[in-house]
Amino acid sequence: MALYVHVPFCVSICPYCDFVVYAGRSARGSGARIEPFLAALHAELDLRADALESPTRQPGPARPTLRTVYLGGGTPSLLTARDVAAILDHVARRFGIAAGAEVTLEANPGPDERGDLAGFAAAGVTRLSLGAQSLAPSELRRLGRRHAPDDVLSAISEARRAGMASVSVDLLYDVPGQTPASWRETLRRVLEAGVDHVSAYALTLDDPDAEGLTGPTGDHLPTRPGARAWREQARAEQDEDRAADLYAEADGLLTEAGLRWYELSNWARPGHESRHNLAYWHHDPYEAAGPGAHAFDGLGTRRWNAARLDGYVAALAATPARLPPGGVEHLDARTLAAEEAILGLRVREGIGRHVAERPAVAEALRWGRGHGLIEDDPGGRVALTLRGRLLSNELFARLLP
Repeated sequence: MALYVHVPFCVSICPYCDFVVYAGRSARGSGARIEPFLAALHAELDLRADALESPTRQPGPARPTLRTVYLGGGTPSLLTARDVAAILDHVARRFGIAAGAEVTLEANPGPDERGDLAGFAAAGVTRLSLGAQSLAPSELRRLGRRHAPDDVLSAISEARRAGMASVSVDLLYDVPGQTPASWRETLRRVLEAGVDHVSAYALTLDDPDAEGLTGPTGDHLPTRPGARAWREQARAEQDEDRAADLYAEADGLLTEAGLRWYELSNWARPGHESRHNLAYWHHDPYEAAGPGAHAFDGLGTRRWNAARLDGYVAALAATPARLPPGGVEHLDARTLAAEEAILGLRVREGIGRHVAERPAVAEALRWGRGHGLIEDDPGGRVALTLRGRLLSNELFARLLP
């Protein structure tokens, strides 16, 4: 029902970023690797479509056309409008794109990174997601971002002029040096700019190397020494209580401005919720292409491509082309049920009785109910309270097998 395409290029890499990204000469100039990547991506799209149409595929209803396509990264806006049009044309030809589908493209706000927004809209992009992170100059410098606060506002205006139907911004809180006043000012300015959607994420400083995610078939790249040192220092300056206060502040300001929370980290004006991300949270099947990209069949099998670009391009440039290296995970019934409950509780509508009454889920919900983390509605659905959103990880840990 959804397709994610990962474009793994940025002008520079922010020290907190764990996404699959290649920067510097890989992204720009005579040594750029974008063209070989694009050739490999088109080959993978064909192979993935072939697999979905294979005679060995399980019998059942005809495969639906895509309801959403998401070009993420990295910085997909570094591609030309012609490149984006070629990808979307290929997707439409091999997978089908439903009328009225949501087509998202991520962009950085800087004038040398946001790309040809009018050209992207003409190519079929309907939704722009801007990696703003903050509108405080000192916070942007600390985060290693290249854009200035005014670049975010001008990118929003340019997106409107380009005809984008929906504009979203990503913001970070619990940033070292951030204050309640700077957070309120960031929120105030993006709301005054008239955005339709805000994603607000706590700055998370993970260690993919320690988690075993950076091997030859892993979906992450090794953490650079400089980034590791930056994270150690930044982690020491974070504060869970302050982060909770900043989240509650955002929830109040965004709600007052007419953006309703619909997922733990996301608020939107009615009709502007990210349909693509809702497919993840609703446990719908989704396909994926590009280094590090994950796919799910909706039944219990998750697949991912390895993060390393060399292996990705080499496999798909071979004659005949072959699928890139990666991994597969088959979820057992208990894990699948826990995941369904966790994903369902992340969203505003919560989970229905058929999920809530499963023994392992019901036990965790009793604990959550006793601590004011969940509430029940007359129809039998169970959803998180504001306190539950702030302490969701405590509840989710009890749901895992």
